[in-house]
Amino acid sequence: MIKIQQNKREFEYDIFSLVKAFYPKDEVQTKSIDEDSKLDEKTQIEAVIHVFYIENCIEIKIYHMDSSNLVEGKANLTPDDRVKDKNIVKHLLYNLLSEFTKRVLPWGTLTGIRPTKIPVSLMEQGYSNDEIRTYMKETYLATDEKIELSIDIAKRELKVLEKIDYKEGYSIYIGIPFCPTTCLYCSFTSYPIVMWEKRVDEYLDALCKEIEFTAKAFQNKILNTIYIGGGTPTTLNANQLDRLLKKLASSFDYSHLCELTVEAGRPDSVTLDKFKVLKENNVSRISINPQTMNQQTLDLIGRKHTVTQIHEAYQMAREVGLDNINMDLIVGLPGEDKQMVRHTMEEIVALNPDSITVHSLAIKRAARLNMFKENYQQYEITNNSEIIDLTREYANKIDATPYYLYRQQNMAGNLENVGYAKPGKEGIYNILIMEEKQTIIALGAGASTKIVFPDGYRIERIENVKDVDNYINRIDEMIERKRSFLSANF
Repeated sequence: MIKIQQNKREFEYDIFSLVKAFYPKDEVQTKSIDEDSKLDEKTQIEAVIHVFYIENCIEIKIYHMDSSNLVEGKANLTPDDRVKDKNIVKHLLYNLLSEFTKRVLPWGTLTGIRPTKIPVSLMEQGYSNDEIRTYMKETYLATDEKIELSIDIAKRELKVLEKIDYKEGYSIYIGIPFCPTTCLYCSFTSYPIVMWEKRVDEYLDALCKEIEFTAKAFQNKILNTIYIGGGTPTTLNANQLDRLLKKLASSFDYSHLCELTVEAGRPDSVTLDKFKVLKENNVSRISINPQTMNQQTLDLIGRKHTVTQIHEAYQMAREVGLDNINMDLIVGLPGEDKQMVRHTMEEIVALNPDSITVHSLAIKRAARLNMFKENYQQYEITNNSEIIDLTREYANKIDATPYYLYRQQNMAGNLENVGYAKPGKEGIYNILIMEEKQTIIALGAGASTKIVFPDGYRIERIENVKDVDNYINRIDEMIERKRSFLSANF
């Protein structure tokens, strides 16, 4: 355990996040200096971090409990500039943690999930690439490699978004919260389809009511993208998929629609009939997500399908004429080393998808991999810049370049998730959700609407209940939440 003690709860979240970035595998506990932490007697404290605010000064000490290793430093704070003070605190803490652990983080003090928002914003303000590089280096201590990556992606994002009207446009997310099984690393809201298949039509009834309300409420706005995710949307049978897609097409004006994506993520959830339904309903982009092409890993993480089924699903999608296929993979899966990742990339590149999304494993609190971690301690979690570079090299072999990027807490290697796409095959919704430039109306159980106000700075969320039964029974309440918010603010 890493123990943080503060005499004031200033910048507590930022301090915690930065310490966690240096110690992703350790429990990190933050307490005020006078709190009784009541630790279990068996808890082993690896290091203690003292953060003291004294008048206009901050002093930080880091030391091992069982050695003489100690680093310390102090810095002056400003009287009334919290943004500047936060950076001062993070700089000091980062430099001391780096000295203490002998490590450098690729993204420096950046702990947020949207690093490309920084260069995108600066580019829109007219900053040059050199000015952006200097700003990111001095403000966040990011490495040159990550600064270049973020600038490169920001340029592509802005190019793709040229045709999007942020103020008059909006996008839709549809959540289908059912899966064949729950993966070891997953913490998303999802329910085993085998237990819910008799109530899927009830779920669609409720979803259709929410679709009808949204179509009416936004009839004077321009619909740019639709993304149907989950869960696994293709756990719906062919008739149910057809019903949902036809309901959307009959409810909304598609004349400005740039993209309609359906996640067909699990190869054990798709059939030729389902792919035909997607094609017939003008779905423009799908995602078939193997995560790995190593069978032993698929078995370990609870993906109840084979590598052969991945190939079969991909070929079926191509046979019906789907011409924009993304494939997701995860690096840092338990037990996978560089050679296993290489094998996955060789298999995926041989299929030649239109885009590849490379995720660095993020171990979420609610995932089985974390909740029952003692069962998986024998499996090494390996991710580093060398492996990420390997995935980029293979993506380049099919002329796919990075077009969007995001990060998550507790990511293996403190790295990032990157989407690579061939020219013209970028996922527009993916960019919109990361850059937070456009309102996204989210429908379904567990869906979170994100309202971006006209000034582009204020963002508000409207949450739907996560439980499927509650969503079905309380759909009128979910609709009223949106209606009330929109009436009060627009």
